[in-house]
Amino acid sequence: MDSSTRGGDAGIGTVLLSGASGKLGKAIGEALEQQGANTLRLVRREVWTPYEVRWKPSAEELDVSRLEGLSAAIHLSGANVSARRWTEAYKQEMTESRVGATRFLSEALARLDKPPAVLVSASAVGFYGDRGDELLDEDSPVGRGFFSDLCAAWEAATRPAEDAGIRIVHLRFGMVVGPGGGALAKLVPLFKLGLGGRLGNGRQWMSWISQSDAAAAALFALENPELTGGVNATAPQPVTNADFTRELGRAVHRPAIMTAPAFALRLAVGEMADEALLSSTRAVPKRLLDAGFIFAHPTIDQAFAAALAR
Repeated sequence: MDSSTRGGDAGIGTVLLSGASGKLGKAIGEALEQQGANTLRLVRREVWTPYEVRWKPSAEELDVSRLEGLSAAIHLSGANVSARRWTEAYKQEMTESRVGATRFLSEALARLDKPPAVLVSASAVGFYGDRGDELLDEDSPVGRGFFSDLCAAWEAATRPAEDAGIRIVHLRFGMVVGPGGGALAKLVPLFKLGLGGRLGNGRQWMSWISQSDAAAAALFALENPELTGGVNATAPQPVTNADFTRELGRAVHRPAIMTAPAFALRLAVGEMADEALLSSTRAVPKRLLDAGFIFAHPTIDQAFAAALAR
């Protein structure tokens, strides 16, 4: 990792990390350790090490005194969007796990005698909604629909930390392409069996980012004070679903000729089909590029090669 363009130099200090057990959280934790940072992890289970702090956002349980001395915080927690059908109950769970937890953490950080300098909080390109072929950067307005509203509320929940003088960065992640879980772990076995294919007509744009670039972007955001507000954590070359499908087929040396019709997806997963699987979001990382961030995997074929090499 080039320290001038990827994650900065050593001496980050102590960084609070929530969502550390997830695929992206593990990658960010490893990147922090490589940069010489001390990591304090928020966990919901019993504490196993001195480097963990137990919290329960739904009950507003957290020993705030353990957070004194932080230099920064990275907040990734949130219920998996694609884990279940979007029933009203699960939509409420997604909301509480993002908006409620983010507000609670922001209020806790704001109460510290010496708050951290920066809070990097996860968001998603779902902020922009279904926008067809429109090229979207961080100045593009919020979209319409449940997930767009959720992302906007998620970002607004950091306001207590911002009011306390903490610099806020909302990393609007695209689909993270990497080994060891996530969407690719579900797709690759199907594609290897020759069952891969496009979703709907395949013309919808997909904003994505490699796992290593996603982790590097989080560290880059910590150390670059010019980055504030929404920052698209997406590769500079979004692809259509048809292109994504074709390149993944090539990566696993199998044809990708199947099609999942839109009506079948709607029957299978309901509202999530239109807001996640068929939604077209063509987001580009203008603020990261303007700040000098260099992507290790700017193209989808490079991201697949890196993910499947492990």
